[in-house]
Amino acid sequence: MSTVASADPVLDVVIGGQTRQFGRDELLHRPDVSQVTVTNDVAYGKVMSYRAVPLAALLVGLNFPGDTVIESVALDGFVAQLPFDILTNTDPAKAIAWLAIEPDDTPWPRLPGKNLSAGPFYIVWTGALAAMIRSEQWPYQLKRLERQPLPVARWPALDVDPALPATDPKRAGLALFVTQCLPCHTLNGAGAGNVGPDLNQPMNPTQYMTPDGLRGLIRDPKSVRDWPAQQMPGFTSDRMTDREIELIIGYLMHMAARASKFL
Repeated sequence: MSTVASADPVLDVVIGGQTRQFGRDELLHRPDVSQVTVTNDVAYGKVMSYRAVPLAALLVGLNFPGDTVIESVALDGFVAQLPFDILTNTDPAKAIAWLAIEPDDTPWPRLPGKNLSAGPFYIVWTGALAAMIRSEQWPYQLKRLERQPLPVARWPALDVDPALPATDPKRAGLALFVTQCLPCHTLNGAGAGNVGPDLNQPMNPTQYMTPDGLRGLIRDPKSVRDWPAQQMPGFTSDRMTDREIELIIGYLMHMAARASKFL
């Protein structure tokens, strides 16, 4: 485990009982640090350039069973579940994950609509398939990466009725929910994010919102309700298609009927 100064931002990588700490200055002086240009930065909405380290290099030598994910925890409570295989890919024909590091002497710009930057650490993507990475798989203001069980194994209350066929659309809705909604919300108390409210307790949004209102809330929250402290971002069509929004709503409707099983 590295020793870093208290004023130096630190990223913790926790795998089982093993913890590695990476300080900002240590990362910026690694031999594998590179200047990386991101053509369609999700957080900033424009081309951005960063000093960054391949995320796969920080995970070398750590034991990862196949039935696990890497949980990214941000300073603001955003908690994403990231598949291990995409984080450790090094083939530029696919998508490559980088840990971008915000230098102390040249801070990044403020995020659109926020009074802060994406630093000190931010996972960004390059490679031929970077556009296939979901918007919520670009976590910024990182403070920890930790190995965890697969979300449904860790939180059975997220799961659909086991009797549903493997091809049932509600299962696709569950997968989308875990990637795009679970970073901020819980459901039936299941999940680690604490930015937004639970989406099935005490009442599921499909039970008190019209279908059009719920679609509008997901697509553009301010079109439905707006207040100064609102944090939910809209999911534009390049982040979620209309069909994908319908899959999530179908999953929520299904889970509304299962809510009593988890009370």
